[in-house]
Amino acid sequence: MSMSDPIADMFTRIRNAGRAKHSDCVVYGSKLKKSILEILKSEGFIKDFVEIPESKHLQYQIQLRYDKTKKHVIREIRRVSKPGRRVYVSSEEVKPYKSNIGITILSTSKGVMTNKKAMKLNIGGEVICAVS
Repeated sequence: MSMSDPIADMFTRIRNAGRAKHSDCVVYGSKLKKSILEILKSEGFIKDFVEIPESKHLQYQIQLRYDKTKKHVIREIRRVSKPGRRVYVSSEEVKPYKSNIGITILSTSKGVMTNKKAMKLNIGGEVICAVS
């Protein structure tokens, strides 16, 4: 059985591990997933991620982050652009997400970036996901 949306699978693994209060989770890797994980780390949604060297395929071990009350920092992580329906925004349509409490991650001609950086650079692209 092949996976039709590996990015949505990664988000589901992160969401499920957070709800189960696990300290980490493992996902299969790709360049796009690495870019998304780097953004999640820089924005403070995950502690860290490392590549698992001894695995047959590229995999990342993601260390999840919790607040003082042991609640998962990621309240919502959802896929916006899906294989069956791609969602693109122009530079004028890029807006703050949840009053800048959350972020949207976009795939642009300048690489994968947050909505904040895309607004500064005045570029649009494909909306990959929304995180808060």
